[in-house]
Amino acid sequence: MRNKKILIPSILVALLLIFAFFSPYLTPYNVSKQNLIISRQPPSLAHIMGTDIYGRDMFSRVIAASRISIFSALAVVLLMAITGVVIGVFCGYLSGIADTVLMRVSDIFLAFPGLVLAIATAGLFKNGIFGAVIALASVGWPRYARLSRGLVLSTKTSTYIYAAKLSGSSTVQIVFTEILPNIIGQIIVTACLDIGTSLMELAALSFLGLGATPPTPEWGSMINESRSLLQLSPWITLSPGIAVFITVSVFNIFGEALRDYYQAK
Repeated sequence: MRNKKILIPSILVALLLIFAFFSPYLTPYNVSKQNLIISRQPPSLAHIMGTDIYGRDMFSRVIAASRISIFSALAVVLLMAITGVVIGVFCGYLSGIADTVLMRVSDIFLAFPGLVLAIATAGLFKNGIFGAVIALASVGWPRYARLSRGLVLSTKTSTYIYAAKLSGSSTVQIVFTEILPNIIGQIIVTACLDIGTSLMELAALSFLGLGATPPTPEWGSMINESRSLLQLSPWITLSPGIAVFITVSVFNIFGEALRDYYQAK
C-alpha cells in the first residue's frame, strides 16, 4: 500500500524531470525568434499560451524555461544538503569547539530572513542564475546542518555504534556505513520538500533582476518582463506563473508522499 501511494508522485516527478531535460527539443517554435506582427496575440490553436510583446510563442518559452528553472532549484537543494550534512555530521559526531563555533555561525544565518539574505548575497555575486543558485545555497545550509547534527546526536549513542567502535572501525567507516544510512531518509525527505521552495525563491530573485536575465527564458524573469501587462495581456504573465504553480505542486506532493512512506516504515 505504501508503494502505491508514492508510485504516482514518483512517476510525475520523473516525467517532469525528463520533460525539463529535453525541453529545448520539445518547443514547437523558436523561443528567441521575434515577430512583431503577431505581438500580444491571445491564446489560440496556433499559439496555445498566446504570444509576448515581441511575438514570441509563450508556450515554447515556458517549456524552454523549465530546464533552467527546475534544474537550478535542484542544484540549490543539492548544494544546501551536501554542505549542511557535512557540517552537521562533523559537528554532531566530533562535538567540541568546532561544533560550538559552527552552530553559532548557523544561528547567525538563521536569525535573518532567508530570502532577504539571499537577495543581499545575490547582489554581491551579480552572476545571473549561477549567482542566484550560490546565494540561496549559501544561506540555506544551516537548516540541514541543524537537522543532520540532531540526528547524529541521537544516533551516535546507539548500541550498534559502540559495537562498530569495538570492532575497530574508523570514524570515516562509522559515519559512512552506520550513521549516514540511518539519517539519510529524513535528509532526502527534507530536500524533496525544499525543491518547490527553492524554485519559488529562484523565481523571486529573477523577478527582482538578480537571477536569470532576458532574453534567457526563465519563469521568474518572464513574469518580471510582463508584469506591467497583467491587465492588458494577462496570458503573458499567467503562463509562467501557472508553470511555477504546477511544478511546485508536483514536488510538494512527492515530498509529502515520501515523508509518509518513511514514517510508515
